[in-house]
Amino acid sequence: MGRAAKRAARWRPDRGAPFGAEPPEQPPPPRGQPSPAPQQPAASGDVPGWLRVAAAWSWRLVLLAGLLYVAGRVASDLYLVIVPCAAALLLTALLQPLAHRLRRRGLGPLAATWCTLLLAIACIGAAAWLVTSRVEAEYPALVSQVKHTTTQIQSWLSGPPFHVKTGNLAKLSDNIVSYLSKHQSVLAGTVLTGGRILVEVLGGTVLCFFISFFLIKDGDRIWAWLTGGLVAERRRRANLAGRAAWQAVVYYVRGTIAVAAIQATVMGVTLAVINAPLVAPLALFMFLAGFIPLIGVLVAGTLAILIVLAAKGLIAAVIVLGVLIAQNQLESHLLQPQVVGKMVRLHPLAVILVLAVAGVVAGIAGAVVAVPITAAITSAVRALQHDDNDGPARTAGGVISG
Repeated sequence: MGRAAKRAARWRPDRGAPFGAEPPEQPPPPRGQPSPAPQQPAASGDVPGWLRVAAAWSWRLVLLAGLLYVAGRVASDLYLVIVPCAAALLLTALLQPLAHRLRRRGLGPLAATWCTLLLAIACIGAAAWLVTSRVEAEYPALVSQVKHTTTQIQSWLSGPPFHVKTGNLAKLSDNIVSYLSKHQSVLAGTVLTGGRILVEVLGGTVLCFFISFFLIKDGDRIWAWLTGGLVAERRRRANLAGRAAWQAVVYYVRGTIAVAAIQATVMGVTLAVINAPLVAPLALFMFLAGFIPLIGVLVAGTLAILIVLAAKGLIAAVIVLGVLIAQNQLESHLLQPQVVGKMVRLHPLAVILVLAVAGVVAGIAGAVVAVPITAAITSAVRALQHDDNDGPARTAGGVISG
């Protein structure tokens, strides 16, 4: 027996060792036998599995929240660029089918793009001119009607059974009329307070049409350049997800415009029948509010009811309220599910949460683009999941759907 073996035999771990002494070396194992695995010291307390999983997810979520916060701050500083870009994407989704039709009719890419954009600019300019002219023409009549209606309400409340003192009501009525008289140009949309706001609006509009021009004309080439650096399989999956996302945005914009046009037409006809003021501006506002699902129509309808109540009285306001309720039910149960819901497929609760978060973070612009962005992301994820399930079969068959 060698010295190392003798020291190992005399070593008693339970009795300990003198201070500074080291445990004896273990003798090497005989030839042909594997060396024993080193013994790990026992942990003083094992961490539960659920706590390890929670800790792993926690730092990842903290990192993701930090990235989202930084992205939000960058977006808030660059809102003059991001908002026109988002508007350009929605405008491109609306105008690109018309440009494709013009190309199929024989026009070149440049001519088709110019014709499409000029038509859009002409429509927007005509709508702005119509709203401005009608507000300027009907505003004096609106102020006089508000005075007459408030006088009737005061006399009605001062009599039985209410017997309300009319001093405060008269003061409130005078304040409303004074406000309407002083802010005619603001309501008409003809004045922007401050040179900075005017420059920002004009700059954003020019940038929006500039981006839309190149997206309509060279959208395919831009996408090919963005995905050109990927390998073949990743490029195919990127094209699949991008096509699904863009199709969702196109169908969302088309469906939203159809629904908004129906709502604006119904509201405009109702206001015209009861001879309410500002028919064209309120109908156009109803159309624009349709791009904010669920909330926009409520705000536009409330404004129409208040104007009708102030100008035409309680009976006319109740009629507008009834039409608005019927229109809301028609939108919720027929128009949205049939026109928009088949392609977007978002639950109303998801729409409400997305609108709330986007409205708090980015205001009205965020609420407008929140639903199409969510629809694009969910459509892209759905397309990739479908590709993962059907990919092996399609690859074996030698067919890849583009």
